[in-house]
Amino acid sequence: MPKLSKILETPEETEAAFYDAISRADVDGVMALWADEEEIVCIHPGAPRLVGHAAIRAAWESIFEQGGVQIRPVQLHVTQNVMTSIHNIIEEVHRKVSRQQDIHILATNVYTKTAAGWRLVTHHASVVPGEAPAETSVATLLH
Repeated sequence: MPKLSKILETPEETEAAFYDAISRADVDGVMALWADEEEIVCIHPGAPRLVGHAAIRAAWESIFEQGGVQIRPVQLHVTQNVMTSIHNIIEEVHRKVSRQQDIHILATNVYTKTAAGWRLVTHHASVVPGEAPAETSVATLLH
């Protein structure tokens, strides 16, 4: 498994490195951000649940066959404690070489604090139907 040369001190640093590696189609860079445990989980839009490094790596390799994917995370909502950080975001996705139209993805990234810094343990993404949802303040929600 690829290793990072530095310890990522915050979940935000890990998330920025994750999206940067995706934009460069850097499978080693993406995989270096995952926790060392085999219980890691990745669910891409419309795809089955992937468990473990080998399955997750194979999926990213397939995605990167067409090059990097430009993803701009917006509307971040974070729930965090000492050891875990859950990031729920809307991703604006722009393919560099695809004829597919740009889409919006609802994603949840779960990070855990390890001796090697913050690492990804779960990435779960699904397509948002229609236009991207408007930013909603938690204080305005009824439920």
